[in-house]
Amino acid sequence: MKKPFQKSRIPEQNAFVVRELVAANFDKNWHFHPEYQLFWVRQGRGTRFVGDDMRVFKENDLVFTGPNLPHLWRNDQEYFEKGSDLLTEGIVVYFPENFIGKELMQKEEFGELRVLLEKAGMGLEILGATNEELRPLLASLVQKDGLDRIIGLLEILLRIARSTEVQPIVRAGYMNTNKESEKDRMSTVYAFVMDHFQRPVKLEEVAGLINMSSSSFSRYFKSRMNKSFSDFLSEVRIGHACKLLQRENINISEISYECGFHTLSNFNKQFKEKMKMTPMSYKKDFLQRYG
Repeated sequence: MKKPFQKSRIPEQNAFVVRELVAANFDKNWHFHPEYQLFWVRQGRGTRFVGDDMRVFKENDLVFTGPNLPHLWRNDQEYFEKGSDLLTEGIVVYFPENFIGKELMQKEEFGELRVLLEKAGMGLEILGATNEELRPLLASLVQKDGLDRIIGLLEILLRIARSTEVQPIVRAGYMNTNKESEKDRMSTVYAFVMDHFQRPVKLEEVAGLINMSSSSFSRYFKSRMNKSFSDFLSEVRIGHACKLLQRENINISEISYECGFHTLSNFNKQFKEKMKMTPMSYKKDFLQRYG
């Protein structure tokens, strides 16, 4: 039986915990834990990793994850620069699998909740009007205590369970195969890639960081992430390209270079494969929507 990386975040005397986070950056360590987690980004931007999924996050990103689903909200590099005055804010809720109690959870009245908790194993992104409705409820949850806090959490979970604006995050069939003894390896890989993706990154260089041969690392990474390391690196670069394309004053060639691609043609090819449109089409579409 696989053990979680960290001990429970919930004191023994509490049914669950809700915390308001304010810091220079979110926890930059890739990790998983035995509790369910509901996380609302009130302020902050970067790249979100959940299971085998990677995508950009910004203010009002709202995600519900199940037990032992690996995750990381990695802020953009500007948050880590010396002298930066940027801040992140968020509200996080942790609750255990036995939050309600095993016997009570099996009762007919908790059917909707059982289905929701099962779906959370794939990670759920909460969008649209549901996202907007939940924000003030999460903000007020921080101020509640006692039975009011329990009722407040159940109200939030009920709205998620009944919403049609909830999307699974990880791909079907994903399984967390990481072991406790490997808890630092993936964090090292993630941190290195996020710090160095703008330059050439060799497989043997990354493998050496965690004392593995290139072939062993390739097998190890694919078994944990459900994708090759080269695909992962390309996704990180394209994710950064999407952020740069949202700025009017940077041309496509500059973006290609800034994101670590050797040639403009290779950038265009990989971007289209991932985003299903060219970089120029993405830029025009974004400016039409939000410009």
